[in-house]
Amino acid sequence: MKLSLTSWSLPSCTLQEAADISRALGIGALDVSLFYRSGLDKARILNAPEEAARDLAGLGVDLPNYYHLFGDGLDGRNLALPGTLDDNLRDLEAVLTFADAAGIATVFILPGMVNPGQSRAQAADQSKRSLSAFMRLSERFEAKLCIEPHVHSFAESPAIVQDLVDATGIGLALDYSHFACLGYRQEEVDPLAPHAVHVHLRQAKMGALQTKFAHGTLNFPAMFATLRDAGYGGALSIEPVHQDYMNTLFEDVLTEIIALRDCFNDWKGGAA
Repeated sequence: MKLSLTSWSLPSCTLQEAADISRALGIGALDVSLFYRSGLDKARILNAPEEAARDLAGLGVDLPNYYHLFGDGLDGRNLALPGTLDDNLRDLEAVLTFADAAGIATVFILPGMVNPGQSRAQAADQSKRSLSAFMRLSERFEAKLCIEPHVHSFAESPAIVQDLVDATGIGLALDYSHFACLGYRQEEVDPLAPHAVHVHLRQAKMGALQTKFAHGTLNFPAMFATLRDAGYGGALSIEPVHQDYMNTLFEDVLTEIIALRDCFNDWKGGAA
């Protein structure tokens, strides 16, 4: 397992500045997305994916993951919304072409929302249809596709997420903080570790998606060992943020990045 840093943790930085900070902190890897000043050009990815990949060649860091949204915001063209599959499949083909050309190992998307008139079960059924089609498409590409179960999606419990994995074979961008915020104990999330394709790290506690490293309930050394023992060998992407979503506005992002970096490096240094 190796560390990465999410570019959206540094919303005022350019992409090159975020890459330089990652390298200066000894991390040397960066997750990329469509957001903030470092955001990639979505239209370029969809219309000229190989050219968009070449734009990233000079960053000087590894690129383990790309975070893609199909529509505008969490609701737009989400996977549980009927009538979106054909357009989303078309876009996903371009996204995976881009990822392979850029050497990006994983692409994460969101599982979907409970849309107007839907129940949670209906949202799950529609998302399964989307994900099953996505997985068939992804077989043609090297980049691995995964979903991040998150607060406000229909997939807010470990049981629902496990059912999605069992039904579709989709991998996970596993972020314990979303489950901790919703009140699940860490040991209730641990059974999802064998399905991790990508991992996000930030401290959290019940009712708070993000909190200071010393104030949260997640036991990161235990988490690292759980992932290792499950056979996970991918990126651990440090993801404290400064944004309005879930009121994650009040932590010193750089301090939290360094705390998580040091926690992993200390654990790794003592691991057999």
